[in-house]
Amino acid sequence: MNKKCFSVLFFAAVIVFAASRLCHADDGNIDDATKARIAKAEQGPASIDASKYPQKIQDIYTDIFSQKCMQCHRLSRPINSDFVLPSEWENYVKLMSHKPGSNIDNGDARKIVDFLIYDSSVRKKAQLDAKLANATPDDKAAAEAKIKSIHDKYDQQ
Repeated sequence: MNKKCFSVLFFAAVIVFAASRLCHADDGNIDDATKARIAKAEQGPASIDASKYPQKIQDIYTDIFSQKCMQCHRLSRPINSDFVLPSEWENYVKLMSHKPGSNIDNGDARKIVDFLIYDSSVRKKAQLDAKLANATPDDKAAAEAKIKSIHDKYDQQ
């Protein structure tokens, strides 16, 4: 192999390695409490049984959520997260979609949020109910309206 060919291959390998690390770059800049929450979440299951969910929600889980989110972290992180409120998921996905290399466009972000809200309202219902019980009346009403709109959108299949 000549020097020029080797140089091109070496440069390409460096670019691929650097790009693969972009999503993970911010994990070192988080506080200890957040690190502990992440570690706890990542110890849980890395998948869920979405077979009883509406087909469109199953498709989002398989084709978008699983594919996009695994680019930067284990699926166990969001699956076992203590986030359950729509506003928590909207903020989390917005943060993730703005990370370099996430490849999450606005359409995918919206679908991921829909999946996470739907999933939380079913699989994490007790945790969701507990958070709603402690929310202000306005925040509770907004969260319930958002959850209802997601169910109305996907349950009508």
